Amino acid sequence: MVESSIKMSLKNKTLVKLNNAGFRINEKWLVQGVSLHVERGKIITLIGPNGSGKSTTAKIALGIYKKIEGQVEKYTNKIGYVPQKISIDWTLPLRVKDFMSLTESLEEEKINEALSLTGVIHLKDKNLGDLSGGEFQRVLLARAISKKPELLVLDEPVQGVDFTGEIALYELIKKISEELNCGILLISHDLHTVMSATDHVVCLNGHVCCSGSPIDVAQNSEYKALFGDQASQTLSIYEHKHDHIHTSEGKIKKN
Repeated sequence: MVESSIKMSLKNKTLVKLNNAGFRINEKWLVQGVSLHVERGKIITLIGPNGSGKSTTAKIALGIYKKIEGQVEKYTNKIGYVPQKISIDWTLPLRVKDFMSLTESLEEEKINEALSLTGVIHLKDKNLGDLSGGEFQRVLLARAISKKPELLVLDEPVQGVDFTGEIALYELIKKISEELNCGILLISHDLHTVMSATDHVVCLNGHVCCSGSPIDVAQNSEYKALFGDQASQTLSIYEHKHDHIHTSEGKIKKN
């Protein structure tokens, strides 16, 4: 009975777990031997160079790839996903509120709540084509969290955004994690602006090179071999002081 209670407790806390997972196409491994788990309220960051298997690992966790090596254990079906690439005909006069419910019906209240949480409620009636890179990423995040997922998978969520905008988006991601108490699997190509709130980092290069806290990974020899000592030093001294806020336009305001 006690053992059963422990298993249930772990099951309720863990949202997805990969055990020695891998995927290959035409006998070529895209990624192999990945073990990780995402818990409620935790942020797990996947890093690695282009072609290292980050997006593949995310798709394994999401269940998009079926014929895999190893195992995937999922304990929730409430999942939000922001893919690395999304195809949109920018010539269409598509408003933000229309985009929010493009693939499935969404109540007005949920649209407003999600856009408010990501700081872009004022853009509700604006055309997508008129948004800045940072604004569009916030709308994508809003769409992904509109049904309050327990697991949120974000593939390069700061692409097309300048440095200040990146910091603002990382702060927003942390806020989403706290507000929704969801687990987040965050994919990035580097660590230089990874927020200090990241709980665990997994460095990939076709396999798991190293894993641990951001500082532990930055000091790892395999990470340094991939990204260089300069990237390691930049991360090691990265401390973000919260004496100001970042707006959705990428501007800084003093508290």
